[in-house]
Amino acid sequence: MAMARVPVFNSPLLLGFDQLERVLDRASKASAEGYPPYNIEQLGEEELRITLAVAGFTLDDLDVTIEDNQLVIRGRNDEDGTDRVYLHRGIAARQFQRAFVLAEGIEVTAARLEDGLLHIDLRRPTPEPEVRSIKIEKGAGKAKASPRTIDVDAE
Repeated sequence: MAMARVPVFNSPLLLGFDQLERVLDRASKASAEGYPPYNIEQLGEEELRITLAVAGFTLDDLDVTIEDNQLVIRGRNDEDGTDRVYLHRGIAARQFQRAFVLAEGIEVTAARLEDGLLHIDLRRPTPEPEVRSIKIEKGAGKAKASPRTIDVDAE
């Protein structure tokens, strides 16, 4: 029996968070994927690093893009045209797509492939608190409704 999904942001005080709820749904579905394995490190106050184990992939096989606030890493390991005969094949060579949802303001600063590991460096700047005053305008006075006359045919 399937349970109905309860919205996370259902409070009337949380306005405009439906987009965030969709992002959370997308992230929970993406976390179910297990390949390739990855680490996320906190390098400093504002720096993060994502490291993916991509042994067997070359620079030409990998693609890193940002699509709609998602960091998307794709690997396409094209089989070379040789007719190899494997007695055992334990090195994964399948295609993959791994997506990470980025918060507003996070920037990718570098990506490098080193010893079978793809490192992607991110910067998360600390937001400065912002206070804005909203001008309150005086509403235009409404004209008083003029009395209406309704003609009733008296018989």
